[in-house]
Amino acid sequence: MEKYKRIFVIVMDSLGVGAMSDSSEFGDVGVNTLGHISQSVDSFYMPNLQKMGMANLTPLKQVDPVEKSLGYYGKLNEKSRGKDTMTGHWEMMGLEVTKPFKTFTEHGFPPELIAELEKRTGHKVIGNKSASGTEILDELGEEEIATGHMIVYTSADSVLQICGNEETFGLDELYRCCEIAREITMKDEWRVGRVIARPYVGKKKGGFKRTSNRHDYALKPFGKTALNALQDAGLDVISVGKIRDIFDGEGITGAYKSKSSVHGMEQTIELAQQDFHGLCFVNLVDFDALWGHRRNPQGYAEEIEKFDVNLGNLLPLLKDDDLLIITADHGNDPTYTGTDHTREKVPFLAYSPSMSGNGELPETDTFAVIGATVADNFGVKMPEGTIGESLMEKLR
Repeated sequence: MEKYKRIFVIVMDSLGVGAMSDSSEFGDVGVNTLGHISQSVDSFYMPNLQKMGMANLTPLKQVDPVEKSLGYYGKLNEKSRGKDTMTGHWEMMGLEVTKPFKTFTEHGFPPELIAELEKRTGHKVIGNKSASGTEILDELGEEEIATGHMIVYTSADSVLQICGNEETFGLDELYRCCEIAREITMKDEWRVGRVIARPYVGKKKGGFKRTSNRHDYALKPFGKTALNALQDAGLDVISVGKIRDIFDGEGITGAYKSKSSVHGMEQTIELAQQDFHGLCFVNLVDFDALWGHRRNPQGYAEEIEKFDVNLGNLLPLLKDDDLLIITADHGNDPTYTGTDHTREKVPFLAYSPSMSGNGELPETDTFAVIGATVADNFGVKMPEGTIGESLMEKLR
């Protein structure tokens, strides 16, 4: 018999809480996203996360651990071989990724890939390097508008991104080119996790602005996940933010696109006031995209504080048969070298108004406990080939 009618899983994208034992194999030594943010800023106020036990997971300069947490807290290790968005989220829902997705951060995409993309799209490629989306628009936007060339770039993630001016390049043409790029990058040696259409408006450097017409072309998960199992059982699986894109729609029954992480939390608060039966799965990407990759600990700290305010608005809306889980998909230490994600443990905070217990949970060896716990609650069997053991017995 199910204990909770609704489960909210909120992913604070990239909020790691310390290095894993194998972090050095990924080039990450002494990393700690949350801990180093705290060390880098003067003030840091997160009373609701503090109540839930976040400061008990890693020492914070300004925030004390609590003796009695609101619910349960613990740390999850990643079993998969990776430290990216798709690997982290897929593992949460039961899939172990043994072969990391390809990244092209150091040298851009190989000439053979670019040549094929140019031939099939009819556009000359400019850019072809790892860059910030706003910086590459300032650098190459005017050239693209004047020539009809196509801006292609990547990042520390396994992505191929294409920019297109909505007025001159056109949305339909941008989407067509991205569909071609997705097909090309299905080859093993070029396989990226996502191809992303990055439309923008504006005519001059300094005046370019990316629009909300972004579209992600993701790989489908290589196997069935907890989301498929929930959907097949007739339960709601509601996506907020980029969850739908990460799973390429697999197992999703309803989706809400978010303009920002603050907007994503506002959407979650609205959903908490509606009646549904199943899972609300939320990704809040700004921690990662705006602050982690740009190595801005102050901006990251302020984003956490904004989240904490909305968390304070969400908590009173939770009913006795609701469960809230807060976690992350990898680290992105804004004080570390480079702009890549960092291989870290992630938080697991769990709370329901009906809980009679609280405190620290044992550290786990996989993020997949999340999907297994959700499935267990609803009496749904996890698909064959998935990993993870339920924590439901420990959430009393």
